[in-house]
Amino acid sequence: MKDFISTLRPAVTSLLVFTVLLGLVYPFVIGGISAVAFPHQARGSLIRDASGKVVGSELIGQAFDRPAYFWSRPTAVAAGSAMTSSGTNTGPSGFVDKAGTLGPNPALVDAVKGRIQALRGADPGNTAVVPVDLVTASGSGLDPHITPAAAYYQVGRVARARGVSEAQVQELVDQHVEGRTLGVLGERRVNVLRINLALDERFGAPRS
Repeated sequence: MKDFISTLRPAVTSLLVFTVLLGLVYPFVIGGISAVAFPHQARGSLIRDASGKVVGSELIGQAFDRPAYFWSRPTAVAAGSAMTSSGTNTGPSGFVDKAGTLGPNPALVDAVKGRIQALRGADPGNTAVVPVDLVTASGSGLDPHITPAAAYYQVGRVARARGVSEAQVQELVDQHVEGRTLGVLGERRVNVLRINLALDERFGAPRS
């Protein structure tokens, strides 16, 4: 029995010590450093409107479907809820038909065609090639960004819906194109929520 207790004591002691260190001390220390060094990120990268009200996060995409706003990437995630984040884009290949032929997934093809049709219907005069990120969902379903090409593609529709010139809207896009992280990571991008807030701040909220 004594041997058992002597063997068990170091294990229990180690468990308690590391529970306190890694479960309490470490999170508090790292949380404190983050709050001081990166207060915006530590609080969730929240975005506020002109009145100071929290309207979202830089990290979580939101759905926009009104013509006067830039549209986000397609998603099956309910209302941009991070709690239901999941892959929402059908795979592009690996589909085998009844004849045993390997080819593109018809569900993805049909979904893309439908999204292109919706974009064309909202902007009939736009004959430019539809950027791929406007017709395919992101891996998480919560991508808050679109490519600069996707933003510029929507300039004409947004300008007409708001009764302003395309040059004014394009200028806003130019101002909201974000560079690569640290100059090398990722791609250039536009945060959809931020540019839509900028639209309302500059031109006022669109009429219903």
